[in-house]
Amino acid sequence: MYTEVMSVGVILLVCWLALTVLDLAVAGLLTLIFGFSFKRCFCWGLLSLAVPVLLLGYGILIERNCYRVKTVEIPFDNLPAAFDGYTIVQLSDIHSRSFRYRTGSLQRAVEKANDLDADLIAFTGDIVTIAPDELDSTESILRGLKARDGVVSILGNHDYCPYIAQSDSTLTPIQGKAEVMVRERQMGWRLLVNEHWVLHHGGDSVAIIGVENTSTSPHFPSRGDLKGAMRGTEGMFHILLSHDPTHWDMEVIGKDIPLTLSGHTHAMQFSLLGWSPIGHFYKESKGLYRKGNQLLYINIGLGETIFPARIGAMPEITKIVLRRAAE
Repeated sequence: MYTEVMSVGVILLVCWLALTVLDLAVAGLLTLIFGFSFKRCFCWGLLSLAVPVLLLGYGILIERNCYRVKTVEIPFDNLPAAFDGYTIVQLSDIHSRSFRYRTGSLQRAVEKANDLDADLIAFTGDIVTIAPDELDSTESILRGLKARDGVVSILGNHDYCPYIAQSDSTLTPIQGKAEVMVRERQMGWRLLVNEHWVLHHGGDSVAIIGVENTSTSPHFPSRGDLKGAMRGTEGMFHILLSHDPTHWDMEVIGKDIPLTLSGHTHAMQFSLLGWSPIGHFYKESKGLYRKGNQLLYINIGLGETIFPARIGAMPEITKIVLRRAAE
């Protein structure tokens, strides 16, 4: 925790110094060009430039440690009767690197998820950011996730360890991915890699389909085999776990898949009065979407990448309640 506080302090100090230098330059220009009071310009500049620093401090110290539980009830005409009221707690984008010095915060997230008394916990990818050794500090905590039917998971784009050369690890990306898979399974999670898992309740069944990362972006791996993952589940009710939501429009629409669960976007870890710049990059970026009789839910994740803060995009735990639509 001490290291985390020091890191936050250094980030805020650097930001403050950079903005102060910028303010000095702008105040000097306004004084030279327009004859304004240097002192007044400088003081007003400091006041306005303090806002982003304060927001960043809030996002680092407070909001990323506040977990929002969202409950979504979804009716389906063809949901098997025995699964009426079945609850899935969706977690996504843990990015264990972001919890290196915040294990207590992650423990609270796990406890919140467990308190929801789920039938199933579904993790939709990105358990690490760079390398599998990030799990050294989080694995014992994540092992504590509990649901009646256990924890099912898939791989996200970071789980292929494409940035592993930036770490001290001696592993290659292929070795890193393999270790991530081994460690998830050692935690007792059922990792689906282009395969399915059939859940049975009261004589009815539902097929959970899990595919590898599939994306329209050339920057992310696309290794999913949806057709192969669904083989043998014909006629069943399907729930698809697919990390990148662009996969929905790319391949899922038009198939017999009533519900898809995704993550990946983080809502760009920033939202102001409901608006987030992520909407300019992803057609479906957060929350629930419907096309015909198919639905997509995008969880904005627990962890962070790029910058260690969340501002208006609180880390999310989603409780999804499946309902059988009234005839």
